[in-house]
Amino acid sequence: MKHLKISLAAIAAATVLAGCASAPPAAPPTKDGELAMPTGYKSWPRFLPTIDREDVKQVRDIYMNPVSTQVKKGEAFPQGSRFVMEIYAAAANADGSLRKDAAGRLVKGNLMHVYVMGKEANWGGDVPEAIRNGNWIYSAYKPDGSANTPIVNTCRGCHTPLKKDDYVIHVDRYFAERKSAFTVEQIHAQAGMSAQLADAQAVKALAQASR
Repeated sequence: MKHLKISLAAIAAATVLAGCASAPPAAPPTKDGELAMPTGYKSWPRFLPTIDREDVKQVRDIYMNPVSTQVKKGEAFPQGSRFVMEIYAAAANADGSLRKDAAGRLVKGNLMHVYVMGKEANWGGDVPEAIRNGNWIYSAYKPDGSANTPIVNTCRGCHTPLKKDDYVIHVDRYFAERKSAFTVEQIHAQAGMSAQLADAQAVKALAQASR
């Protein structure tokens, strides 16, 4: 009986070791330039309404995923946050002046770039300390969806000075307007929706609330 107990223990130990050996290795952290463009991001809440940049002749639309809307003023954005910024050339008149609509806003021309900013707990560790933005990493894309890796470093140049705002531009304006910062629970309460509301419906409601 003693030998049987020892044999059973040995088998159990061997089984545990075999299980550990067969476990797949952890995926390496995603790096700058490897962050995929999220599908369906146009259904996300707007971080801010369209931003006119007459100084650089651009119009910008910024979207944030529902995870990032959970942020509270003075806190860092949660892990899993994503931002997508579309940059359009401002349309020009024949004389070179920038075209404006009836409300005095710039008119969008051609799409120039799409930038993606994302945050996960194990990201950013490979970046030199001087330009590390916490766990945030960046990717850039051309209008046709192909990667535009050479300009990714310009993202860090803009965001590195914003440590107090968790490296996110326009945070003060976002909290001042707070047009898109609704949690799913708040959407349920405001619209009288059931707590069983499907995720897809919740995302759609968040997007509509941010317009």
